Amino acid sequence: MDAVIDNLPTFLEGFRNTLGLLALAGIGAFILGIVVAAMRISPVGSFRAFATVYTEIVRNTPLTLVLFFCAYLLPYLQFSPGYFQLAAIGLTVYTSPFVAEALRSGVNGVHVGQAEAARSIGLTFGQTLSFIVMPQAVRMVIPPLINVFIALAKNTSVAGAFFVFELFGAARQITNDRGDAVIAILLAVAVFYLIITIPLGLVAGRIEKKVAVLR
Repeated sequence: MDAVIDNLPTFLEGFRNTLGLLALAGIGAFILGIVVAAMRISPVGSFRAFATVYTEIVRNTPLTLVLFFCAYLLPYLQFSPGYFQLAAIGLTVYTSPFVAEALRSGVNGVHVGQAEAARSIGLTFGQTLSFIVMPQAVRMVIPPLINVFIALAKNTSVAGAFFVFELFGAARQITNDRGDAVIAILLAVAVFYLIITIPLGLVAGRIEKKVAVLR
């Protein structure tokens, strides 16, 4: 435990960067996921085709490969805002199809009569989706969305292999100095991840119960 206590500032720095990646990628993936979900159900065939191809390709590509592309190929293409920002972009892109599919399942759960009623009073597709369908869909899929963000929190650990100083990057640095305390260091990292994931899981459970009552 001495290795953990002595290096607590290093752990906290890595924890702060992990939270930063989670926040940036979570917000980005949610926004991009809404756009992709809207394209998946759009009446425009080319939009549906693009969103379908995007979803299938990204969802079936390993996260390591996505981050490798962001960390090495984007700087080669003269886009290099920093490894932290590049990791956030990679996590955003990788997570967005999962958000989109969760939202699309929620849209499919909204009764089709509501969309028809909206169209009958002259609302466009975009207005119907924005004001009628999507708010109900988001409410229904909040628990699975939180599960996606829990997975995102754990996926941030992969960014440590691409020059980002997050929790596993902190653990690797401390392990190099204190190789005799590897187990304690890894347990400390696990505790920090639990600090993120357990509250999210509890929130998901409570929201799921409230949504069930509303239904």
